[in-house]
Order: sequence, then structure tokens, then C-alpha cells
Amino acid sequence: MVAIIDEQVHPFELGVACEVFGIDRSDDGLPRFDFAVCATGRRPVPGPGGMSLHASYRLDRAASADLVVIPAWHTRDESPPRLVVDMLRATVARGAWLLSVCSGAFLLAAAGLLDDRRATCHWHDADLLASRFPHLALQPDRLYVEDGSIVTSAGTAAGIDACLHIVRRELGARVANGIARRMVVPAHRDGGQAQYVETPVPRCPADSTDLAPLLSEIQANLHRPFTIASLAAIAHISPRTFARRFVAATGSTPHQWLTRQRVLLVQQLLEENDLTIEEIAHRTGFGTADLLRHHFLQQVGTTPTGYRRTFTHQDRAAR
Repeated sequence: MVAIIDEQVHPFELGVACEVFGIDRSDDGLPRFDFAVCATGRRPVPGPGGMSLHASYRLDRAASADLVVIPAWHTRDESPPRLVVDMLRATVARGAWLLSVCSGAFLLAAAGLLDDRRATCHWHDADLLASRFPHLALQPDRLYVEDGSIVTSAGTAAGIDACLHIVRRELGARVANGIARRMVVPAHRDGGQAQYVETPVPRCPADSTDLAPLLSEIQANLHRPFTIASLAAIAHISPRTFARRFVAATGSTPHQWLTRQRVLLVQQLLEENDLTIEEIAHRTGFGTADLLRHHFLQQVGTTPTGYRRTFTHQDRAAR
């Protein structure tokens, strides 16, 4: 796994990749990644505040990487270095993951890798990206978007979400949750969640829109048959007001959020025990195996049985 830097260091975006993939957490039973920061040249790369970074590795290190991260990139309208473009295209051609954070999407688009693909970037740069590269299907209100082996993400913390998403896709929920726990960040934020939400300032304590206690209660009781009406009753507000406040606070409808939380719990149960699909359906609130399979395939892209088989094999290989 490598992160690529070019003309300028973007400390947070680069730090995200270093934090997720560059720290040895094997003492917690988590995998240790072979990670390196690669520079396009040999000179120290400048950053803000008078800092500079010297990278020991060059682009050749990316030739066999399972994941190439573009932490950020300049948004100037000029062609990227040919060596970088060739490396990125080779990465996609061999089926490895390619991840951009924030303005890193400009490099992928300039390399022609986002043509006819769904993608996102920081909302501040969305209009510029769309006007400069009209052949990509921009989704500017998403935290991150996966299209094939390419994942694009918005700025700052969305890069963490995208990195953990790839960890989850490759190594399962247990590993992703373990890394998130060490980083003290949410274990999962759905890529479809809005980049920013407009939570109104409460006029008084009774008007508070803080749904965190209720969300925690839902996550601890996903087996229960929640409805908007029942959740609104717990929050002591009308169903219409509850639905509006839920979207304002989470960027997702109650049904979408609840379904996603249940699918995440299904993934965890499939990885960690031998419960039947029917038993998992009851434990996660889906009720029936057919309904579980429907939502699981829709969100994960594979069947529950196929998912369990994949991560069973990975666990055996790790052991």
C-alpha cells in the first residue's frame, strides 16, 4: 500500500492514510500493512507552516501495491506527469484499489480514470471538477463513492471513512472496527451520507436536535421492529418533525440509516459466528432470510453466504 505525494504535502489527508495503514496494531490482533509514502521526485516536498517532507520511496514502489492513495492534488488545469498517469492506469488495470481524498479526484480525472464513473470530491471543488471533466458522474453530496476498484472521497474526515470502507471490504468489519476503535473515530459512516448537514441551533433544551442517545439505543436494539412512529414517540415529537430532524442530523432518512446499521450488524455476525441466515435475520431485525438477502445484496454486492465464505477463508489465511 502506498500514498503518493507530488508538489506539496497536505498533512491531514496524507496523515489519514498513514494513520489507517501505516501504524502497527498487531498487538491488538489487527493486521500489519506494508505501507510506504512515495514521492514523484527526489527533493523534499514542502507543506504548510514551513514544514517539508522527504520520502524515501519513488513511484516504482507503487507497481505492486494493492492500494494506491492520492491524499490530495492541485486543482490547476494542467496535465499531470506522464509517469504518474501510467502508474495510476496500471493500478486500475491489475485490479488494485485506487483511493483519492479531497482534491485527489482531479488527478484521477485528468488521467481519464473517472470517465463514465461515479465519483465525489470536496463540495468546495465540486463545480470546478464537474466543469473541467464533464464525462464523470459527479455525486457532490456524498462522503465517498466506490465505482469498481476506484474510491473517491470528500475532504478531511471523509478520507478516514473511505479508508475504513476499503479495510472493511477487504478484511471485514472486525478489522475495520478495531482500527476505528484505536483511532477513536466512528466505526462506519455510510458513503451515501451527506458531506455536511444543517442541524438547526435549538431555541431551548426541549427543542434539542441531538439524536445521539436515540441512535445509540437503536444500534443496541436492532432486533426490535422500529418505525418512524415508534421512534418519534421515544423522542417525544411528531413523526413528521422526527423525520425532518433525523435527516438534518444524519444526512439520511430513518429507514435508510436503520437498514444500513442492520446490514453492518449482519456483516459482523457472518464473520464472527456460525449462526444460520434465518437466526441472523431475527437478531438484526430483518425478520426473514429473504429480506436480509435482498438488502445485503443491494448494499454489499454479494450474498450473505458468499460474504461469509470470503471472510472465513481470509481468517484461515491470516491464522
